[in-house]
Amino acid sequence: QVQLVESGGGLVQAGGSLRLSCVASGRTFSRYRMGWFRQAPGKEREFVAAISWSGSTTYYADSVKGRFTISRDNAKNTVSLQMNSLKPEDTAVYYCAGAVVVGGSADYWGQGTQVTVSS
Repeated sequence: QVQLVESGGGLVQAGGSLRLSCVASGRTFSRYRMGWFRQAPGKEREFVAAISWSGSTTYYADSVKGRFTISRDNAKNTVSLQMNSLKPEDTAVYYCAGAVVVGGSADYWGQGTQVTVSS
């Protein structure tokens, strides 16, 4: 079982940056592919990025490739999402996820953190 708590959301102007962090509880954190999803108002939740258990492989949605970077620290049970060159269309609630199916869903979810990008 993995419990996830996100932080780092907020309001930023277009072109700015934010860093989201997620702390996981549970001794099995390092076994799981971790990731981030987001849900904008009126839209379905969508895959953003994922990282393998070792951190050696990363996956990104086309919409964020080249702007977002996912990383993890298994010693600290954390996974992070560095978001640069933010656009208004990145506005959404961002969810940390565990046991991710790339492009699909996940078994474990955080409560979400709001990211708002103003134009």
